[in-house]
Amino acid sequence: MIGTGILPRCLLQGRRSIVSRASRRNFASAKAQERFQGVYPIVVTPFHDDESLDLDSFRRSIAFFRRMCQGVTITGVLGESNRMTDDERATLIQVAKETIDATEADDNTNFTLCVGTSHSGTAATVALSQMAQELGADAVMVAPSKDLTAPPPLERDILELYHRVASDACSDGMDIVLQDHPSSTGVHMSLELMANIVEEVPSVRCIKLESLPTVSRLAGLRDNHPVVLEQCRILTGLGALYAGYDMEQGVTSGFMTGFAFPEILLAMYSYHAQQQEGKAQELYRKFLPLIVLEQQPAGGLAIRKEIYRQRGLISSSHVRHPGKNISDVMQTTLQEELKRSFGELDITQPLLLEDIWNL
Repeated sequence: MIGTGILPRCLLQGRRSIVSRASRRNFASAKAQERFQGVYPIVVTPFHDDESLDLDSFRRSIAFFRRMCQGVTITGVLGESNRMTDDERATLIQVAKETIDATEADDNTNFTLCVGTSHSGTAATVALSQMAQELGADAVMVAPSKDLTAPPPLERDILELYHRVASDACSDGMDIVLQDHPSSTGVHMSLELMANIVEEVPSVRCIKLESLPTVSRLAGLRDNHPVVLEQCRILTGLGALYAGYDMEQGVTSGFMTGFAFPEILLAMYSYHAQQQEGKAQELYRKFLPLIVLEQQPAGGLAIRKEIYRQRGLISSSHVRHPGKNISDVMQTTLQEELKRSFGELDITQPLLLEDIWNL
């Protein structure tokens, strides 16, 4: 496993403790800067072939990531949250929390459970966020609704969404991750709007930036909106497709994404955090073909679930209807790419840093 030997100390402290509302507004606090640094996998939701939840596989996945990452995000877009009932969401949060608490992890006692709570209605988003908070979540990830795909005059409605989640669901110190993912929401938020949200809603402690072009968006926040960098962290997603370029902008704190080999992302970001950019970029280019294959807009989830299955994390790669399962030709393509990327390495085990470099 990629362990503490390559990690800066800040990455070993995955979350801060709950403090008072007044303290939460002290953005210079060291504790306030500990969360949202490192790698936060977006965990797939495993189903049996009959489409019922596979909780044993879910526990196995959470425990696996618990031992190496700084947190996990569940019930996100790639967690098939739009295909689940509210009761199923609650069950997953409970099981994730229980597994995190029961799993030992050396030097990783602080671990963030982030729960996706986006919904087409603001009241429903608030209710799902309240449920997550009551069941033990440390953070919720919220994206604006497709109903808010309106011109700038309605940006106030997006701002109100985050105000309401913060005021009604975050009173006990729970954080909000602002998800900027127009490919799934259809909402294109301006940088000015995101900066306003961060400034007006202190509970927004992280932006998950997934809008294109990521490099220009990151540079725009860096150069024109310092309040964002002062008051929250920026994690990038999109399967780490643009990770090498994103890190070069010097403003990201890691990754919140579903790439099925978070050990590789952890190594990349750790080198970046230690200013060993050459090694970070070398790893990025080494595994870019696999990243590209897994991040396809159509069929990418089926590929990711199949990799989870081959890693021994889930028993079935089934995608809930109307999603499509992996095709025979894609299965063959994936097998060829896994062999090119990892040779005979046992991918059911956490990847060691020396193994990654020896491939």
